Amino acid sequence: MIAFLPRRPRFARRAVPAWLSHPLGWRSGPVPRAAVVRGALSAGPLLALGVLTGEVGPGVLAALGAMLAGVNDRPGTRRTGVVHIGLPAAAGAFGVLCGGLLADTGGRWAAVPALFVVGWLSGALSVAGPVWSAAAMQLLVTASIGAGMPLAGPAWLKASCYLGGAAWLLLLRFLLRAPSRRRGARWDGEREAVAAVFDALADVLRAVGGPDAGAARRRLTAAQQRADESVRLMRLLSWPARTGGSAAAHRIVTRFGAATALCEAGIALLWEGRPLPAQVAEGPRRLAAAVRADGAPGALPSPASDTVQRGAFDRALLDAAIAFDRTEPDAEPPPYATTPAPPRTPRTVRRLLGRVFAPARRENGLRVALCVAASTAVALSLHQDHWYWLPATAAFLVKPDLGPLFSRVVNRVAGTAAGVLVFILLTAATAGLGGPWWVIAVVVTGGALIPVATRHFGFQTAVVTLLVLSFLYAAGDTEATVARLLDTALACAIVLLVGHLPHLTDPRLRVGHRFAVALRCTERYLRHVLDTPPADDTPRATGAPYGTGTPAPTGGDAAGVALRHAAYRALAEARAVAETAAAELPGPHRTHRHDWLAVVARTERIVEAATVCAVRVEQGVPAPSAAEAREVTEALAAMADALEEGRPLAAAALPPVPSRCRSLGDVMTHLHGIQALTTAA
Repeated sequence: MIAFLPRRPRFARRAVPAWLSHPLGWRSGPVPRAAVVRGALSAGPLLALGVLTGEVGPGVLAALGAMLAGVNDRPGTRRTGVVHIGLPAAAGAFGVLCGGLLADTGGRWAAVPALFVVGWLSGALSVAGPVWSAAAMQLLVTASIGAGMPLAGPAWLKASCYLGGAAWLLLLRFLLRAPSRRRGARWDGEREAVAAVFDALADVLRAVGGPDAGAARRRLTAAQQRADESVRLMRLLSWPARTGGSAAAHRIVTRFGAATALCEAGIALLWEGRPLPAQVAEGPRRLAAAVRADGAPGALPSPASDTVQRGAFDRALLDAAIAFDRTEPDAEPPPYATTPAPPRTPRTVRRLLGRVFAPARRENGLRVALCVAASTAVALSLHQDHWYWLPATAAFLVKPDLGPLFSRVVNRVAGTAAGVLVFILLTAATAGLGGPWWVIAVVVTGGALIPVATRHFGFQTAVVTLLVLSFLYAAGDTEATVARLLDTALACAIVLLVGHLPHLTDPRLRVGHRFAVALRCTERYLRHVLDTPPADDTPRATGAPYGTGTPAPTGGDAAGVALRHAAYRALAEARAVAETAAAELPGPHRTHRHDWLAVVARTERIVEAATVCAVRVEQGVPAPSAAEAREVTEALAAMADALEEGRPLAAAALPPVPSRCRSLGDVMTHLHGIQALTTAA
């Protein structure tokens, strides 16, 4: 009998490259109805007020401030909104002030070196985190607008109008919320953030040993970061002495401490990899419901401590139940502790300059500065007025934290073309209408779309283009539509050219910096857990992680919790940068062949193993020897230095894998794996 093999296809189907599929990606999620209402009530009424009073210029600037504030109007508590909206708005107002002063006192071509300096500062600040990145973006964009938009009035008045528009949106965020008669309802946002941590932990426990465990752990990390930020700002921007507020705030802080200790034990179960009974996840689910109801969790699943990791989890669950019982609504809250803040070592000028001129910050700042300065020079050569569009477009394109460069360029061109086309059609359809009131209707609609449009860069570009063209039309510039499309194409060409220059866009600097931060945070955490002094004279961090007065979480000291949170936060930022680098166009650097996502996976295992080491030591497992701990922490520091400097680490720089401690052995195994990945051609 003859067996006939299936015929192979002539052309094998290949997977679509990430750089080609990324422009079509769309973030899903529920529609933020409250943010949609705030967007509709923000820029449109401000522009209408300017038209009614005859002060169109200030009205346009106020509407612009409200529009850019709406881009940062993300889900979260009202206090996180103060930071996420307020800090970028303050930076944007400062940019308008600087740009206005430049337009009033300097010549036209003075804008080129001035925006080069602002661009370098903006690019360097973008590495500091998402909020600082948003602030740096608004600083650069508004400096270009302030210098190039011909609006009457002194610079300080322009900046005040811009800041007033952003403040109006922030005021709407405080005013437009669901009414509640429950005691302590003003902490509902923080309460929901803490409950989300327990829910995410339950998802992790259900996924242990399965293919979705890694994704569940990343969702848990994100939930912890949001809750950590919410609790920090709750303590910073509140008055605990207020009647009823002290008890509710104390319950939230204490229950978040219980969630932190429980998550640490849950990560140990995840590292162990043994599937768990379904009832194990019921404990965190009931705790989440108790947080939302501001009550007690009731009966929790019985313990079954068959391993060290499971024993740690059961102990943390028992401690959480005790903490919840002590903080029921009718219980008298204890006074807040006054834990001293962590001591800060004095920073010399040399250390400060070293951080500012670090390779990743220097490379990012130089790339942004060159793109914006070149775009400004081209714009000044082509336009007498309204030349700001070209450098402002380049600023949006060149920022690497907004996505891969090719994807940004494609979406920017498509979004601008769509926005221009829609505005032309609206202008033709409303040609017989008198006055700018149809423009205000467009601004109201566009403001309502911004919270949804932020899920895709092309959609967001189309909405922002439509809004900016409406602002210009209301200010009297009715001929700028087609010119904006040409400026966008020129900005895309400049950014693509500069973005692929050799020796300027090496991904080892941008991506390696994030991994270096994650490994250094892990090293500090391990040193703290094992009480191993660092190789240099840098003192180990101590003190409360959530601000003065926050009690240490159950099951761990406050400094260890702060160090572990820093490691997971840096790990999440490293994954985001690695995903962006994986979707970039293949460039001239051989380092583009590195599998950065595989490096992320191994770095995640290193951080998890460090957490497991802490759990095992707390449960009484003998700690590794001082020599073994020192070898592992020094190896982490050496790998971090190599990734920061963009160089491969020599094979002799890493010691062999220790055999007496499972968790430290896991750390060293994955360090060897990272070494192999980053030295491969």
